[in-house]
Amino acid sequence: MSASTAPGRPDAATGAGLLGALALAAETADELLVGTVRDVHGAVASRVHGLAGPGSQRAHGTISAAVYAGLGAGLRGAGKGLRAADRAYGGARLEDTAQGRFLVSAVNGLIGDRLAETHPELAITLAVRRHRRDVTCDRASLAEAFPDATPDLVVFLHGLSEGDDVWNRRASETGGSYGTRLAREGSWTPVYLRANSGLPIAENGVALASLLDDLVAGWPCEVRRIALVGHSMGGLVMRAACAVTTEADPPWNRLVTDVVTLGTPHLGAPLERGVALGAKALGRVPEAAPFGRILEYRSVGILDLRGGLAPDVQNLPHARYHLVAATLASSWRHPVSEAFGDLLVRYPSAVGRPRRGREMFPGADVLHVRGDHFDLLNHDEVYEAMRRWLA
Repeated sequence: MSASTAPGRPDAATGAGLLGALALAAETADELLVGTVRDVHGAVASRVHGLAGPGSQRAHGTISAAVYAGLGAGLRGAGKGLRAADRAYGGARLEDTAQGRFLVSAVNGLIGDRLAETHPELAITLAVRRHRRDVTCDRASLAEAFPDATPDLVVFLHGLSEGDDVWNRRASETGGSYGTRLAREGSWTPVYLRANSGLPIAENGVALASLLDDLVAGWPCEVRRIALVGHSMGGLVMRAACAVTTEADPPWNRLVTDVVTLGTPHLGAPLERGVALGAKALGRVPEAAPFGRILEYRSVGILDLRGGLAPDVQNLPHARYHLVAATLASSWRHPVSEAFGDLLVRYPSAVGRPRRGREMFPGADVLHVRGDHFDLLNHDEVYEAMRRWLA
């Protein structure tokens, strides 16, 4: 079945084309780049012209303010014109190509918490995906989208700035994605989700719990068990969803038998903490403070990665947890592995083992593989372990 004829609903982000993306770029350039250059210029000028007297400073300030106001107005005008042209033009949408979907997912990860209000045509809505289309969770749509539905669901959720396409990474080399191979060799039906990863993790968790309630209620046959597989931030969202109390009878989380997290920063991500410290340091110097604001121009979803989930988020007592971590060196104790982990997440965070305090997942299965953060999306050793865990 082709993407154009796949059952489902129009995607939230299909309204945007290339011109719409350029409009967002123009408006972001006005808000971020022009504003940064203006503020750096102003800070440097204040220091220099302060030596020459207030008259010189006022004249310079008047001229520079007019120049930057003109640049900003031009970019805002260009953005409005591009957006109007995008709405009128019936050409290809970003969702029609892999590159376009990648761009939409990346932008949602970076500023997705702002897009819903400012650029709804680019904002992703959490949804089940099939053949690169959103699928509504009513029985008719699900039956059409999943004609070979089984009672066992394995649900996949991507990480920050990713989309459902990422699970196909290296699929031609490995013989398929995790979901494809689990369906071929077992009783599982893979269900891929796509989320706006720039939203707060807790908000996405609530939305995911509601979506899975609807998915179970509308599934073509009675659901027997559910396995959750989350990459990076996706694992945090799934854990947050498991802790949400729903009114469904029975709630979907009682059907969860297994939770698999792949490179998930359960203790937080050092990269986000480093960015936060860098922004704070730059803010102490007037000439550098505007660059610090660029670092601060990131979504709440990214900010939430600083410390992981709140300590009071409980695991499902009846589910088995399986934690997968990658490191750049063959041993997680190697100095390179201890310093950089998989480039984004360090080993202790991925397995929930702080240097002090109790393990987050006592009794969980732990798998360590050599590779980087994105190798975990399709890795032979990970698949073999996953197949055993879900047997």
